Amino acid sequence: MHSIPAPAHFSQWRSAARSLLQSEVHPQDTLWQCDEQADSLFGGSQLVQVKSKKPKEHKVSAAFMDIAKTAACHRSGDQWALLYSILWRLTHGEPHLLQIASDDEVHRVQSMIKQIRRDCHKMHAFVRFRKVGEDTDSGREQFVSWFEPDHKIVRLNASFFKKRFANMDWSILTPDECMHWDGVKVRYSAGVTKDEAPDGDALEELWKSYYKSIFNVARVKVKAMQSEMPKKYWKNLPEAELIEGLIASSRDATAQMLENPNSPEKPMPKNAYLKKLHQLDEKNS
Repeated sequence: MHSIPAPAHFSQWRSAARSLLQSEVHPQDTLWQCDEQADSLFGGSQLVQVKSKKPKEHKVSAAFMDIAKTAACHRSGDQWALLYSILWRLTHGEPHLLQIASDDEVHRVQSMIKQIRRDCHKMHAFVRFRKVGEDTDSGREQFVSWFEPDHKIVRLNASFFKKRFANMDWSILTPDECMHWDGVKVRYSAGVTKDEAPDGDALEELWKSYYKSIFNVARVKVKAMQSEMPKKYWKNLPEAELIEGLIASSRDATAQMLENPNSPEKPMPKNAYLKKLHQLDEKNS
């Protein structure tokens, strides 16, 4: 049995999986530790180096690598063993495995990917940067944001935030890992607690005023809104403190509209063509 410490991210899993695969180690002969096991049960043991006289090279499709890179972000901990099992099957007689949606392992990994992509969507939508300073030499503004993702998706989102906010220096702080952009490259550091994130800035009030102005009380659907913006994210959104009040005002406006009598019918506009149509309608009826 080969014991493998829990990889920190995809590149570590890829390195370990390549070594195991080249040495023809069957998935049943591997034990991929979760984070807790790596710290306690196995005492931080390292991967047993397995060697073969003639290591085999296996080609893997780009489709699988994309799947593996995404699924590696799942927080469950069992993605490492699952990915290695799928890798083994793809390279040992089942090259079309990924096309079999009914396969248990394929279904499981696709479910992981769906959860991760939804989490990425939430991160794109609910990260709120707060201004913390400005570099006097470069003139670039500096911003910080705090976010609590369901999965370990910081690195998976690096490209999106780098392109979207290329003209400012920013840091995204999370409990797992922090990501920093300085206009040149993305760096990573250890995760932090929310206490280390800024509470607010001068732009926050401006954003709340804008949000209030575009909030359409006549068309709000509370359940749909909470589905797209779950309450777990409200504590990190500056506009969240306005939501309950705006929803209440929406209910009051609806109640008032129902209580008021119908507005009087407006007179027909003075238009010869419309008048003729009206007369024809009366004649036919």
